[in-house]
Amino acid sequence: MKRVVIYPKDIMIITGKSERYSRYLIQRIKKHLGKEDHQVISISEFCEYMGLDFDTINELVHH
Repeated sequence: MKRVVIYPKDIMIITGKSERYSRYLIQRIKKHLGKEDHQVISISEFCEYMGLDFDTINELVHH
């Protein structure tokens, strides 16, 4: 089974930014989507927010 959730480490690899920026970005996405702190961000939500191709990012995350 492939995972659905995106983590700061994944965002660091995708964007080349720091862990701190990656955590900040997750918080911005949660706020944008109206999610609460305990809720997670999916890979597809991240891709939609960032304007990235889901298939490409999904392949990166699962390698």
